[in-house]
Amino acid sequence: MKISARNVLAGKVRNVTKGAVNAEVTLALEGGDTVVAIITNHSVDSLGLREGGSAFAIVKASEVMIGKGVEKAKLSARNVLAGEVARLEPGAVNSEVEIRLAGGTPVVASITKMSASALDLKQGDMVSAIVKASNVLVGV
Repeated sequence: MKISARNVLAGKVRNVTKGAVNAEVTLALEGGDTVVAIITNHSVDSLGLREGGSAFAIVKASEVMIGKGVEKAKLSARNVLAGEVARLEPGAVNSEVEIRLAGGTPVVASITKMSASALDLKQGDMVSAIVKASNVLVGV
């Protein structure tokens, strides 16, 4: 299967915590970073998600926010992944930013050209990729 999402991050299920309807799934990425997803209990069961099993965190580039100096900020987003700007491709309206996480995993963000300019983004800058847990899909 091919998908249009730019971020398909391989990992292992660290834990699954089920609630009444939804579950919190934590994936440990190959580089050691973790990603939290909120999906339905039905999806957990149908995907056969179990601790130690392989899975993918899938995130559209347009769902990735970028922050500078947010390491100690209090945010509602569960996924704040520190890394370095590895590539910056400015466009007429949007810019594509590839962030290399500390563990080596690449994450691509699509942000407005104006936002990239406001952040004064340059290759080599230390930034954080920020993603709400509800914007993370899980695949097996």
